[in-house]
Amino acid sequence: MTFPYIRTMGTGVDAFLGQLARHLRPQVEKLSGLLLQRLNGELPELWEDADIAALTLDETAQHVTALLDLLEAHPSTSTSKAPPAALDIARLYARRAIPVSRLLRAYRLDHLSLLEQLQAEAPRLTSDWRMINQATMRLVTIGFDYVDRSSEEVVAAYQEERDHLLQRRLALTDRASKRIGTTLDISRTAEELAEVCTEDFADLVTADLFDSALDETGTGSPEVLTQRRVAQRSVLDGCPESLLRVGETHAYPDDSEPVRALTTGRSVLHHIAGTEMPTWVAPSESHGRVLRDLGLHSVLLVPLHARGETLGLVQFVRHRTSAPFDDDDLLLAQEIASRAAVSIDNARRYTHERSTALTLQRTLLPRHTVRQSAVETASRYLPAGSRAGVGGDWYDVIPLSGARVALVVGDVVGRGLHAAATMGRLRTAVRAFADIDLMPDELLTHLDDVVIRMQREESADEGETSASCLYAIYDPVSRRCSLASAGHVPPTLVTPSTIGEATGTSREVGSPKVPIGPPLGLGGLPFETTEFELPEDSLLVLHTDGLITDRTRDVDLGLATLHDVLASAPDSLEETCDQLLAALLPSRPADDVALLVARTHALDPNHVATMDLPSDPAAVSGARRFASDVLDAWGLEDMSFTTELAVSELVTNAIRYGKSPIQLRLILQSTLTCEVSDASSTAPHLRRARIFDEGGRGLLLVAQLTERWGTRHHREGKVIWAEQTLPTASGPTT
Repeated sequence: MTFPYIRTMGTGVDAFLGQLARHLRPQVEKLSGLLLQRLNGELPELWEDADIAALTLDETAQHVTALLDLLEAHPSTSTSKAPPAALDIARLYARRAIPVSRLLRAYRLDHLSLLEQLQAEAPRLTSDWRMINQATMRLVTIGFDYVDRSSEEVVAAYQEERDHLLQRRLALTDRASKRIGTTLDISRTAEELAEVCTEDFADLVTADLFDSALDETGTGSPEVLTQRRVAQRSVLDGCPESLLRVGETHAYPDDSEPVRALTTGRSVLHHIAGTEMPTWVAPSESHGRVLRDLGLHSVLLVPLHARGETLGLVQFVRHRTSAPFDDDDLLLAQEIASRAAVSIDNARRYTHERSTALTLQRTLLPRHTVRQSAVETASRYLPAGSRAGVGGDWYDVIPLSGARVALVVGDVVGRGLHAAATMGRLRTAVRAFADIDLMPDELLTHLDDVVIRMQREESADEGETSASCLYAIYDPVSRRCSLASAGHVPPTLVTPSTIGEATGTSREVGSPKVPIGPPLGLGGLPFETTEFELPEDSLLVLHTDGLITDRTRDVDLGLATLHDVLASAPDSLEETCDQLLAALLPSRPADDVALLVARTHALDPNHVATMDLPSDPAAVSGARRFASDVLDAWGLEDMSFTTELAVSELVTNAIRYGKSPIQLRLILQSTLTCEVSDASSTAPHLRRARIFDEGGRGLLLVAQLTERWGTRHHREGKVIWAEQTLPTASGPTT
């Protein structure tokens, strides 16, 4: 319906807008429904949260009413304010950690839709298009001024709520730092965690620890996922949310969220929608009904980590608090749980003083030996049976370039934490020297200098620092072993010898002739490298003197027993270690024992390709073709480009700066290794090439395109090598 009399009466634009507002006043509910319908189509995520959806209904109606009031009363837009529901929904967005950009988008879309509805109604009141245009311009100006000013209030309310939440979280963190860990008692520390977090964060907090973390002997297995409830606290009397009581043990289902959190070490934020109630939350139907009646809606699962160890799991639950947990809450829970975990671990370590020392010793040893294709290894470490406990024995298996591997065993003189710390420093130094591919005697010489510097740094009351070490390098390509000793007992070598097809295979056991150099720390005396060839499937047994010496047994008897066990040792290296310890250490040892048993393997000759090269630049193209042909034969055509480039650069450097003889070698193992050797001892290095330099970029390209590269020196010159990771489809090719 149109009203032509309005035009004849000469009503002004403001009067027309007032008439339009009065005309639409009875249709507020209808307009709100149209706006909500559009919002639902454009932003369906608004309706996923019941609280936001309900508040959006009130907010939309209040916005429609506020804008109609503004048009009808003609107030200044500078005095207009956002309706209360708009501020409430802004605060709710802040509590839900929803980005303010999404809030503003919904806000602008809502007002734009309202202006479109008002503009569409104007022609129903007049046919004067000039009036309609003027009214439209005025309507847009008023509407967007209203949007701008109310948006400022909405954003201010959002930021105020976020600041308030941040202050509450900082206050909670401060309380947690002051109130958690006041005693060196595990249970009390867990109770303090639950008490702090149920005051203003969660409605239920439970803390479970592995039995291994509570085992006084320190021998519990961390792989067993049985946990003990050490603390729980609820905002409700009697803690009706939990079927467990403090002190009871339990285990979560294997495929549950808590087990995944414990096994992966990652915290989990879990929302419970509708009637869903996972079995790990409610093991029984009756308990599920209780939790549904309480309104349980979100759970945080946070593993307790301390010093690289998982001690247990903390659960934070909300049901009375309407706001579900968000990502910020998860970070806060992780920080508080981390503090609690450290305090729990401190209490645990305080009550297990000797276990602490042993744990330190074991953390300095390799926990998981990296699988090598050159050797198969098994190892053992046994602390001394006396209360002195910690010693300085150690072993290591270090991968080297060219498919080689280094086997190390050593013993620091003395006992206690100082000896263990010294062992850790020496083990780190050995790995650093091994990384630059030093010969065994050269490595021990550098290690001797390290010990001498440590002696100068230490005070007189700490005693003299000294150590023994055996360092061996095994090459599966040549099957040669190079080793040197610094005051350490020589290894035991077990080689297979075939007697006949009918009688099978026996083993020959003996010790190679190894010159034993001075212990580390004396200085000025040389070390000597010994080389010998090993048949495939030989055993190298490296150990410290605690395995064969005892107050009631001399060294010769210990060695004889060792040889007897190895002569009939089983194929399993783990069983071999167990039999050696059982035969040589029937009781608790008086000294620390480190044992490393390695079975050698030979690399398939078909996985090694060698090419001798003349000292002629023209040989580079032939080297590239050779590399390409070898990769084709190995089924690694996709690696040809990078390999040819590396071969080209390394061979060019050897021809240009090295000496004959020059040799190219490709090794296919768990990685693809390209080696170029020459008789020069000059090592290349990366440098920054200037703009007009014709060279200087080759090694940079090799370093960028390959996984690792380096240089190793030997008696006759040096080897430059570069390693590439094999494609996923290619398996190990030993």
